[in-house]
Parts: sequence; structure tokens; C-alpha cells
Amino acid sequence: MRHTMMLPALAALLVVGCGSEDQLRRVEQEVGDLKLEVFKLRQAVEDGNKKAQTDQQAATEARTQDRRFQADLQESLRQVQDTTRALSNRLGNLPRTGGTKAAPADVPAPAAAEDERVLNAAVVDYNRGNYPLATDGLELWLKTYPQSTKRPEALFFLGLCHYNQQAFDKAQPVFERVIKEHAASSQFLPAKLKRAQCLLKQGLKPAAAKAFQELVNGFVGSAEARTAQQELSDLGL
Repeated sequence: MRHTMMLPALAALLVVGCGSEDQLRRVEQEVGDLKLEVFKLRQAVEDGNKKAQTDQQAATEARTQDRRFQADLQESLRQVQDTTRALSNRLGNLPRTGGTKAAPADVPAPAAAEDERVLNAAVVDYNRGNYPLATDGLELWLKTYPQSTKRPEALFFLGLCHYNQQAFDKAQPVFERVIKEHAASSQFLPAKLKRAQCLLKQGLKPAAAKAFQELVNGFVGSAEARTAQQELSDLGL
């Protein structure tokens, strides 16, 4: 509106040829006002474009975080299922009494080994979300039972404790111990996946992408390979 009011005024001034200094100053003032309005409009356009770009980037990041949350949720569910399955197998292997013959009174009931009982207590703390307490228990367990067959499981849960506390630099070497020292254990593939995710969380994108690709290429059809493929897709690879 202001522009349309200024233009006739300028035209009138130009018609009279700017016959006086006052008219010239008025023309200069109007031109200056027009330049200021143009600058303000240009600034508003640029601010609008920046806001649109920011909103689009935020929406993209939100979608990426949602996909990663879903992948982490599926991995956590798989870990809970594995733990539940292992406990069920142990219960199924316990000898059962049957028939009319009673067990001898002097034969003690079968019980889990001490290392297994202590480890299960630490896992209970982990499942309750008490990661600091579980960390202390698992570290003490690893020092107390260096020859236990449960070491892969203890190491993996220790890595998860660090991971869930966002101490990714501490979690990574723990998962690497599982990979190097217990390649034949059931925790091998989960440890490889969590190691790759630790690299990503630390901003080491090339190393993380390489680790995810190793899972995709080397362990086709596994749950870890599927999660790794999702991570690569989130990275745009």
C-alpha cells in the first residue's frame, strides 16, 4: 500500500523536474524509504525460506529417530525373548519327580550353580533398569568367575548397561571382547550389531557403515542383518 502511495508522489516530483532543493530531498527520502521497504521484504522472504528448510530438516530427523527407535525396540524385544527362552530351557532340563516313588530324603534338590545365580541377580537389576547396580554386579562377577561358561552373556549385558547409560565409548570395547573372545557364543551377532551402533552413536559414521555392511553381507537372514540394513537405510546408504 505504501509503495502505491509513494510512486505517484515520485512521479509528480519528477514531472516538475525537482525544481528546488526541498523537492530533491523529498525525492531522496522517498527513494530511501522504498529501498528500506524492499530490504524488509527481501529479509522476510529469506527468513521464511530458512524456517521452511528448518521445519523440513526437523521433520526428516524425527522420521529417522522414529525408525531407529523401532529398530532398537525390536532388538531389545529379541534380547528379552532370548533371555526368557534360556530360562525356560533351564527349567525344562530340571529333573522332575513322578509316580509313587518318593525321592530319597538325603538327596538335595537340584540347584543352579553359584556363578549362574549371581549372574541372574545382576540380569534382574538390568531388566529393572537399574544399570549402575547391574554394572557393578557384572564387573564383580567377571572378576570372580573368570572360567565360567556364562562369560559371553555377562560381557554382553555389561555392554548393554554402558550402552543404555549412553557411555558408548565404554560399551564398544566390551562388545568387542565378546566378538574376539567368544565368537562361537550366541551373543556373537548381537555384540557385532551393538558394536556398530556404538560407533554410530559416537559419530564414527564410516566405521559404523562398514560394520553394518559386514552384518548385512555376512549374516543374511539374521535379525541382526535386518536391523543393520535398516540402520544403513537411515544413513542414506
